Amino acid sequence: MHAVARSCAGPRPKELFDLLERNKSPIEALLRTVKGFTSYTMMRTGDGGMTFTVCQDKASTDESVAVARDWIAKNGANIGAQPPQVTDGTVIMHLK
Repeated sequence: MHAVARSCAGPRPKELFDLLERNKSPIEALLRTVKGFTSYTMMRTGDGGMTFTVCQDKASTDESVAVARDWIAKNGANIGAQPPQVTDGTVIMHLK
């Protein structure tokens, strides 16, 4: 399995996460179309927020990053948030 974390801070991240929270259902439906999708978590932090996606392989997490980027470009470009810092790697342990 493979995971990707996207961290958003800097200018306007609160507005971005407000948008994401208001659109949880459409975002869930979109992410579930990613082949190999396993789980998704979104959390707020003191200076913005983070999302975590776990998939069966790196190709799937790469697709999830592209899907998220395209959704934000289409639905949140007017917010002007900075692109997220993306960190990915092989999953050592995944509990559900």
